[in-house]
Amino acid sequence: MPVISATEQIVQQQLDAYNNRDIDGFMATYSDDIALYNFPDQLMGEGQESMRKQYAGFFDSTPDLHCEIQKRIVIGNRVIDHELVTANGQQFTAVAIYEVENGKIVKVTFLR
Repeated sequence: MPVISATEQIVQQQLDAYNNRDIDGFMATYSDDIALYNFPDQLMGEGQESMRKQYAGFFDSTPDLHCEIQKRIVIGNRVIDHELVTANGQQFTAVAIYEVENGKIVKVTFLR
């Protein structure tokens, strides 16, 4: 069984909390100054408070929410996930690039 890096562990912890719609566990994986982007550089949100509001509502209103990793690449402090997401009876694919510093996710860039 391969050794999982600390970088990959925090991203996996984030995914597990997402799939359980556990907002506290999910937010615990992110830095206080987390920044979310749409590729390449469109800022979608910044900071824990903003992100918590956005995702808490999404978790509450999406009982079928689930993300399955199709492919994961770990390079240094970055994790690139090709995801298959189910939400509200629909499925879509996305790519998320997570950047980790000091054991927390500091930046996520989404490609949809």
